Amino acid sequence: MELTILAVGDLHLGAAPSRLPAPLAARAEELGAAAVWRRIVDQAISRQVHAVVLAGDLVEDEDDFFEAYRELAQGVERLVAANIRVLGIVGNHDVKVLPRLADQIAGFELLGRNGQWQTLTLSQGSESLTLHGWSFPQKQVSYSPLAGIRFEQGPGVNLGLLHGDRDQPQSPYAPVSSPELAGAALDGWLLGHIHKPDALTAPHPSGYLGSATGLHPGESGPRGPWLLTVSGGTVSAMEHWLIAPLHWQPLAVDLTGIGHEDDARERLMEALSELDKTLNQRPLAPEAVALRVTFNGRSDLAARVQSLMQGEDLQHLSAGTLRIHYFIESLIYAIEPVLPLETLAQRSDPVGLLAQRLLLLQQPGHDPQRQHLLTQARQQMLAQQQRSWWQALDNPPPDDEAVAHWLWQAGLLALEQLLAQKGSAQ
Repeated sequence: MELTILAVGDLHLGAAPSRLPAPLAARAEELGAAAVWRRIVDQAISRQVHAVVLAGDLVEDEDDFFEAYRELAQGVERLVAANIRVLGIVGNHDVKVLPRLADQIAGFELLGRNGQWQTLTLSQGSESLTLHGWSFPQKQVSYSPLAGIRFEQGPGVNLGLLHGDRDQPQSPYAPVSSPELAGAALDGWLLGHIHKPDALTAPHPSGYLGSATGLHPGESGPRGPWLLTVSGGTVSAMEHWLIAPLHWQPLAVDLTGIGHEDDARERLMEALSELDKTLNQRPLAPEAVALRVTFNGRSDLAARVQSLMQGEDLQHLSAGTLRIHYFIESLIYAIEPVLPLETLAQRSDPVGLLAQRLLLLQQPGHDPQRQHLLTQARQQMLAQQQRSWWQALDNPPPDDEAVAHWLWQAGLLALEQLLAQKGSAQ
């Protein structure tokens, strides 16, 4: 008989997704952390898993006690009623609130209170899994929770459950090293804290579970809990359940060879239709998908494409089954001219000078000429950022990659306009 565990990374109950367009703003609660928790509970009950394990940061903020209590309590109550055990550890976000919630919610088992390692064994028939869990005792922990620790092996598969910062020795969030994790003599680690999931595989899963759902553009890609199956005395399978209600998706659209700017819309819809087919093959498709579209390839119509897209409604795109609300979160133009930059750079006119600058942006980050170009651009950008009407935005200074990105896009559009001028291509 198999033992199945649903492992959930950072949940952040109380957090709302950002950058939603107006048509979705009123549905933020249906797309955020509470919504994915309800999906997790539904699927855990439907698939009859034996336990749900939460790897810390269940709650976004200490002030979210009542909202987190309502959502967490309702979910735990349903899981326990279905004979599913619920276990968790404290992360750096919920040091005060999670122990109080655990004391209030019947059936919620908290491991590793006060920074003391605790062991718990789950069993189903002849299969067993022993969890070794540790919880944050305060918001910041600058030492490794594994320092000086020796684990006693429990029955069956032995896994560590830890919320911490891997290979970041100066981190204030329970820094642990990869050699420490590997040397702990356990069968694997289920880690919380970093929102990008690792590629966890059987029989020795070890790494970050990732966030349960993406809440902003920086959390693109697959999100959801992991189903861990124990059979034959080992972890026999790891399955990533991609059940997040809101999905952030980069989408590249090649415009090479288009004959008219309207063709860009056709290419975009073709790419979107393919994505829609893929997402609807999931057992539980997302409700909404935020697209970060990059138009790339070679064309001399970049400026016309940009002008066309500025007049489009990008807040609600429909495709395929019409079940998913697609919207474009950002548009990136990385379209190069038909003639290679290397060819254009040989010219002695403004076109050649600009092409040379664009080629500099493609050089390695330590190239001194590239660095000089970025420094000059950053000074100009900071001068604009310091104007009084921008101060309220409190934006951080742009880093090198951001400056290079903006220069690249602006340079390509300027190059196209130069090439379009009468006689400039001769």
